Amino acid sequence: MTMPQASEVALPDDDMLVMDVAETIGRASLTGADASREATVQRLQALYAQLGFSLSDHVIAEGIAAAADGRFRYTRPRGPAALLARLYVARSKWGPPVAALLFVAVVGLGAYFFGYRPYTNSQAEQARLELTQNLPAAMDSLYTQIFDETKVQSAALDAEKLRDAGKQAAARGDRAAADQAIANLTALRDTLQQTYTLRIVDSDGVKPAFWNFPPNNSEETNYYVVVEAVDDSGQILSLPVTNTDTGRTETVSRWGLRVPQGVYDAVLADKQDDAHIEHGLVGFKQEGYVDPDYAVPVLGGAVTQW
Repeated sequence: MTMPQASEVALPDDDMLVMDVAETIGRASLTGADASREATVQRLQALYAQLGFSLSDHVIAEGIAAAADGRFRYTRPRGPAALLARLYVARSKWGPPVAALLFVAVVGLGAYFFGYRPYTNSQAEQARLELTQNLPAAMDSLYTQIFDETKVQSAALDAEKLRDAGKQAAARGDRAAADQAIANLTALRDTLQQTYTLRIVDSDGVKPAFWNFPPNNSEETNYYVVVEAVDDSGQILSLPVTNTDTGRTETVSRWGLRVPQGVYDAVLADKQDDAHIEHGLVGFKQEGYVDPDYAVPVLGGAVTQW
């Protein structure tokens, strides 16, 4: 295939030749500190003559000037506008992951503002209402029940102290102490409502009475009878009993009640007579009272383990 002659193709105008000369000078390094203008002109004329073009002095002069001042040189745009343009062109690369992140962010913010935050606000408001209204109202209701049902003034006084302490706890935001006050008031009310008979345990394999030494005092002997509380239907109850040896309160169905030695001896003699307790009544608890009325002498004290 032969190259077409210059006469066979459309000749570029002077402006296009100026641009081409400037690009040729920059690409071929035809100028420099050690290159004279005449040498540059001669090399350009020789180069374009090989291509079949004859350059005018005006085109050569304008081409050399354009190469010197960078008139046609491409300069990469900078600044915010250029950065935005490049980001737009490359949107197919960064667009999907950014869209996914935005979707996750929108979902997360929506869940926070329309789900979690209203829920926590509702919980906080409910807790505030509990402390400022519901719990104090419950304390007042329990106090009223105790006051109406008790037949002993000490129970009403105890209930008043518990109610007042519970309300103070609720006012300072102490939910645990307020709940404990309600639990104590409930226990006092339930105790007042209970009725039962206190009797000595008469079962095979269970010793009805025992003795021990009090803690840190081996010179003294304590005597106990083993008792249980039986309600009107014959059901054995589990009651809170404070162990005087340890100071801990436990809920038990049997416990040791401290009595004089004479009662202890009488119970053992009754059991040894025919292997049964004939006189097992120790006391009875009436509605409206906290403590039972005792049918035998007691010394005030109990143990839950022996």
